[in-house]
Amino acid sequence: MIIDATKGIRPLRQGALPSDMRRALIEARKERGWSQRDLASRLYIGQRHISGIESGKIVPRYDTLLEIVRTLDRDLVMVPRALMPLVQSLVHDHLKDEPGEGEERPLYATHRDEDNSQEPRDEV
Repeated sequence: MIIDATKGIRPLRQGALPSDMRRALIEARKERGWSQRDLASRLYIGQRHISGIESGKIVPRYDTLLEIVRTLDRDLVMVPRALMPLVQSLVHDHLKDEPGEGEERPLYATHRDEDNSQEPRDEV
C-alpha cells in the first residue's frame, strides 16, 4: 500500500502575489517617482528581485513584503473578509480625484468639520 503523505496539504506559499497587490506596489513606487532600481537600493536588494515581485515571478517572504510596503509609505492590515468591501470603499473614496488631488485628508471628521455641521448640538 502506497500512502501519499502530501495529499491534502496545501503549499505554504502562493504562486504569486495577487495582481491587485502587485499593481498597488507598482503604483506606489511610481507615485514616489522611483524606478525599480531606486526601490531596490533603499531595501538593499537587487533590482531583478523587485522586477520579479512586481511581475509575479517571485513571491517575497513576509518580512521582505512588509519592508517594501513600509518603504513605499504604506502598511499591511489584516481585515476580516466580511469588511473588505467597506474598507475598499473607504480607501477608494479617500483616493478619488477631487479638487486638491494629492493632498491628504483625514478619514474622520476634524474639529473644523464638526463646527461647520448643520446638526443641532446640545450645549451644556
